Amino acid sequence: MLYYLQEANRTLLNPLVAWSGAAAQAFCAPDNWFSRMPGVDRVAAGYELFYRLGKDYEKPVFGITAVMAHSREAAVIEERTLSLPFCQLVHFKRCSDDPDALKQLRDDPVVLVVAPLSGHHATLLRDTVRALLRDHDVYITDWVDARMVPLDQGAFGLDDYIGYMRRFINHLGARKLHVMSVCQPTVPVLAAVSLMASAGEATPLSLILMGGPIDPSRCPTKVNDLATTKPFSWFETNVVFDVPSNYPGKGRRVYPGFMQHAGFVAMNPSRHFGAHWDFYQNLLRGDLDDAAAHRRFYDEYNAVLDLPAEFYLDTIRVVFQQQLLPRGQWVVDGERVAPEAIKQTALLTIEGELDDISGLGQTRAAHDLCTGIAKKNHAHLEAKGAGHYGIFSGRRWRDEVYPDVRDFIRRFHKS
Repeated sequence: MLYYLQEANRTLLNPLVAWSGAAAQAFCAPDNWFSRMPGVDRVAAGYELFYRLGKDYEKPVFGITAVMAHSREAAVIEERTLSLPFCQLVHFKRCSDDPDALKQLRDDPVVLVVAPLSGHHATLLRDTVRALLRDHDVYITDWVDARMVPLDQGAFGLDDYIGYMRRFINHLGARKLHVMSVCQPTVPVLAAVSLMASAGEATPLSLILMGGPIDPSRCPTKVNDLATTKPFSWFETNVVFDVPSNYPGKGRRVYPGFMQHAGFVAMNPSRHFGAHWDFYQNLLRGDLDDAAAHRRFYDEYNAVLDLPAEFYLDTIRVVFQQQLLPRGQWVVDGERVAPEAIKQTALLTIEGELDDISGLGQTRAAHDLCTGIAKKNHAHLEAKGAGHYGIFSGRRWRDEVYPDVRDFIRRFHKS
C-alpha cells in the first residue's frame, strides 16, 4: 500500500513540481525583463530548490566518450554485450584509427567491474570506470530497476546473483579476466569465484574486493546494526511492497528505491539539509559553478532503483544476520561456498579508513577465508582519510587507490 500512496502523491505533485521548474527558468532568463526586478532572484532560487526536491530523477548516463590511454586520446563507445532480465553487461570499447595505439588497447588487461545492487545505478561508478579506462579494457554490470522487470521473468535472489556473476565471468573468459567488486557485491562475487574453484573451473587472474561486508561482525557500522537489531520478519513486513500497476513489473515484490533513498538521507540528514541550503545561497550569489556541482551530485545521488525483494531479504539474512560466509556455512545449490578452494586467483582488498558503511576489517577478512591462495598473492590497501565513496570515486581514488589497483592487475596480467 505504501508504494501506491507514494505514486499517488508523486502524481498529485508532478504538475506543481514541473511548474516550479519552468518558473525558475523563466525568472532567470536574461531576456526576461522581469528577471531584473528586485527580489526575483530569491523567488527563482526558491522555485528551483522546490523543483529539485520534488522532481523524479531518471537513471543518469555514464557519458564517457573519450579517454587518454597510452598517451593518446581514444574514443569510447558504450555497448551492451550481454542482456539478462535483471542485469546488462556493458562494455566501454576504446577505439583508435592508429594501428599501434589499437594494438596497445587490445593488449590491455580485461577488467569486470561489479557494481553494487544496493539502491543506486551503476553510473555511481563513473569515476571508477573513467580511471580504469586509461589502462584497461573495462566491462561493468548495469543492474535493471526491478520495477521494470515483468513478473513472468521470475524471482531474483542472492543465489541468482551468484549465477549471474559466474555467467559474466565465463562469458568474458576467466583466464584473461580481472574482477573488481565494489561494496555490496564483494560477498556474492567471492562466493561465485569460490564455487567455480570448487567445481574445477577456471577462475579470474585477480579479484579486487573494495569496501564490502565479507565479515560484518568486524567493526560494525550503523548499516550492520540496522540489519541485525531488527528481526527478519520486520524487513519482510515493513520495507517490501508490490510494484504498482503503472510499471512493467507490476505485482513484483521489491524494496522500493524511494525507501532506500530515505534511508541514505537519514544516515546524515544535517549534511543533506546543509547542502541544499548552500545550493539556495549559491543561486542567490550567482555562484553558478558550485550550483552546477550540487546538481551533478544530486542528479546521481537521488537516482535510485528498486531491488528485488528476494535478493534484498536474502542479503539481510545470509550476509548480515546469519553471517554464513565467514562462518563457513553458506550453501548455494547444494554446494558449500568454500573460499579456501581458490588457488589460482590473486586477492587484493581495499578499505577506507573512515568508511561508515563497511567498517575496517570487514573486507580484509577475505584474506583469512582464502587460505588456498599463496601468501605472495595476497595484498591489502587501507586508504587513509577515505570514506566509503572515497575508495572508488574522487581525488583519493584517482591519485592514491587507482595506481595501486593498476599495478596489482599488471602484476598478475597474462597477455
